[in-house]
Amino acid sequence: MQHLLTAGAQRALKQAELISRASAELELDAVHLLAALACEESRAAEILQSHQVKLNMILTEFQLELPDDTLSPKIDGPDQSLEFSEALHHFSSLGEILNHALKQASQFEGPTEIGSEHLLYGLLATSGRHSEWLSAHGIFSTESLVDSINDHRQAADPIDVDFALRTVSTTVSDHTNTLRTIDAAANRLREGLRVIEDYLRFTLDDAHLMELLKTNRHHLAEALKFIGQESLIASRDTLNDVGTNISNTSEFDRQTMEHLLQANLKRVQEATRTLEEFSKLISVEAAAIFKQMRYALYTLEKSVLACVHNQSRLKNCQLYLLVSESLCHHGSGPAIRESLAAGVGIVQIREKEMTDRQLLEHGKRVREWTRAAGAILIMNDRPDLAVAIDADGVHVGQEELPVREVREIVGSRRLIGVSTHNIDQARQAVLDGADYLGVGPTFPTSTKTFAEHEYAGLNYVNQVASEITLPWFAIGGIDSDNLEKVLQAGARRIAISSAICSHEHPGQITRELLNSFPD
Repeated sequence: MQHLLTAGAQRALKQAELISRASAELELDAVHLLAALACEESRAAEILQSHQVKLNMILTEFQLELPDDTLSPKIDGPDQSLEFSEALHHFSSLGEILNHALKQASQFEGPTEIGSEHLLYGLLATSGRHSEWLSAHGIFSTESLVDSINDHRQAADPIDVDFALRTVSTTVSDHTNTLRTIDAAANRLREGLRVIEDYLRFTLDDAHLMELLKTNRHHLAEALKFIGQESLIASRDTLNDVGTNISNTSEFDRQTMEHLLQANLKRVQEATRTLEEFSKLISVEAAAIFKQMRYALYTLEKSVLACVHNQSRLKNCQLYLLVSESLCHHGSGPAIRESLAAGVGIVQIREKEMTDRQLLEHGKRVREWTRAAGAILIMNDRPDLAVAIDADGVHVGQEELPVREVREIVGSRRLIGVSTHNIDQARQAVLDGADYLGVGPTFPTSTKTFAEHEYAGLNYVNQVASEITLPWFAIGGIDSDNLEKVLQAGARRIAISSAICSHEHPGQITRELLNSFPD
């Protein structure tokens, strides 16, 4: 819709919104657009004035106010599209007005653009208090408006120029140079992917992300089939490539493994962009594959760096305490403070029965205790309260808000944990941008009710341990009696609730559980 509007029509729509706001109207209406057309320096304004329709008449009749700044919003040119605001999207009669306007604009030869005069026609052709007022006063009709529009149309004579444009055929040399560019970028992409794969394999030890990377390598091979591997090799001229003799010191500056990783992640993204653009000259199929590869590599970069960053951030969080007031013999306060003193590194407030106000006050107290102990505080299910109490993050389940929406609420620095119950959910949570995972339920638990078939069990713990390195916590019914089984299944972080909260001495059991972890 936007590309059909001239700059004058776009300004009128924006001015209508400003008039609506200045008039304290709840919704944008056709009368606001009528007033906007009258105060615009446009063809519509000229037509209205020629029919004795003045701006002040419209403002008085419909009790409208002009904004303080009556200058029209600036649009840099007819090709600049106006960003339609929420108010314009809820302009109920705008669609009908534009349909009438478009029909009128299409009556003439040449490009079909809706101008301000066509918007005026659309207003007159659409029933409402604006058109009733104009008709009741006999000011003018759609027929007389069409005549006015025709009178304002002026045929433009062609401009004489002293040059001519001609199409130059692609030469053999051009084609060869394109193939050389694609070959070099493909080699750069292949090499970069291999460096990243080796990092994922030998440093991060992440089978899930490594499999995604291998998929990209397969897509590279698939795309190059449309180009022709033989043609690429035949066009290669490494000896005369001026780029091989140009280098800078930053190429050899790899201070850490993470620095090396980031450099190669950027390298493969740049290579896919080059491949996408130059492949358009030879194969649209290849270009489409490279475009999808580029987007996939952006997601991969986010997931890999999240694993690295959050492994460091949660390094000292082996034991995760989930606190519910109803489970604590002496109240949640003593349980939290004693477990923190004993070495718990991360605490989650998991209250289902408190009112929002009670939860807010409780959260502020726990925030003080965790901050004093240097521990991480997580709010269960409530990203809004996580922000309100300045928690370090929020944990959500499969039925709660998705990671993307939670991130919009809590921002980039807070952790987002996601409960997962099977390997597909775990893989997806990694790609969605979760900072850590809950993996379970491992055993029956007193805090939640599950059917027997819903228990993920130790097999799921083992699955996640074998392929995912984003920090994760085994959860569900874990206590001192079965902890060793969970650790043997591959877990290195455990989330516990009843085993600590319901214990007579929370600090003591916390120390015993922590001592069970391998050094």
